Amino acid sequence: MPNALLNNRYELLEPLGTGGMAQVYRARDHMLERFVAVKVLRANYASDEDFQARFRQEAKAAANLSHPNIVTVHDFGFDQGFLYLIMEHVPGVNLKTMIENLGKFSLEDAIPLIVQACAGIGYAHRAGLVHCDVKPHNMLVAPDRRLKVTDFGIARAIASIHPEEQSDIVWGSPLYFSPEQAAGQAPSPASDVYSLGVVLYEMLTGRTPFSASSAEELAALHRKAAPRPPSQLNPKISPELEQIILKVLSKEPSQRYRTADQLGRVLMTFGSSRREETPPAGAAAQRAESAPRPASIPSAAAQPSPVNPAPQPSFIPAVESPAQIIEEELLEVDWVSVGLALLALLAVGLLIPVWVMVYYRYAAGL
Repeated sequence: MPNALLNNRYELLEPLGTGGMAQVYRARDHMLERFVAVKVLRANYASDEDFQARFRQEAKAAANLSHPNIVTVHDFGFDQGFLYLIMEHVPGVNLKTMIENLGKFSLEDAIPLIVQACAGIGYAHRAGLVHCDVKPHNMLVAPDRRLKVTDFGIARAIASIHPEEQSDIVWGSPLYFSPEQAAGQAPSPASDVYSLGVVLYEMLTGRTPFSASSAEELAALHRKAAPRPPSQLNPKISPELEQIILKVLSKEPSQRYRTADQLGRVLMTFGSSRREETPPAGAAAQRAESAPRPASIPSAAAQPSPVNPAPQPSFIPAVESPAQIIEEELLEVDWVSVGLALLALLAVGLLIPVWVMVYYRYAAGL
């Protein structure tokens, strides 16, 4: 397949990845002189009308989405017996590869990436789509740490989803799909939120909340089992962050955050609130030098190691629930408006005696 020329325009260079129904290649667009990613439907699926429909659905769904955190779709076509999708080429690796290489992400690295994923998927929710296959394999991370969501192959239009629908076919990835998807029930934006929670859990602990030897066992665990608290696997996870993760992994969609946008805002609040300013290294050194020194000089064995200490987080994370945020907004008082209102009442009160005096003088004149 490499070196093939599709539609006399897209030259396939080398494979970038492979999936169950398609392969992705880096390619050169000879017309616009740029590199692109070409997703080609596997030959054994190209003659299947159902897979062709899903492939076209992905093209239409993604082509209508324009967001910095979503991979842009440029073109769609059929040539030499192959259905293909032309997308922007994102240099870098997918998030799953990063997790496998790193084991666990630090809090400072994980939160900005998952917030970007929330922004892209939240935009799709506002555009009326549920992704339905949120997983780290479908999140591409560029060298500049820009994350882009891809693969809307099984996305569903929210308007077409009936709340009571039931399907014998379960779509999605068993490690990451929501309890309602595992049961063949209707997905919703909250289903994507659950999957985002699974991804965040895996980023911070190095493992998914549930693991099993079969898709059926995984489906049962998503539906019935409680996830192990992530702080048991990573003690650096604070109680506040653990509360967010466990809320997102609730079995009932109504108990999660409703959309990816809402989850993103909560995580941003978590990451930015109660920041603790850490002094620069130079200032800390100056304070250490100016501190009183003991009379006796410790031995060389007791001297501290010259190795630089590991960098410490620049903030102490904390979180406010959406209810708390709303409550605080309601309790905020606009004192300028209050002052103007009091002045108006005072002015009216001062005018009342004047009008009374005018009335009596007018009445006496009669």
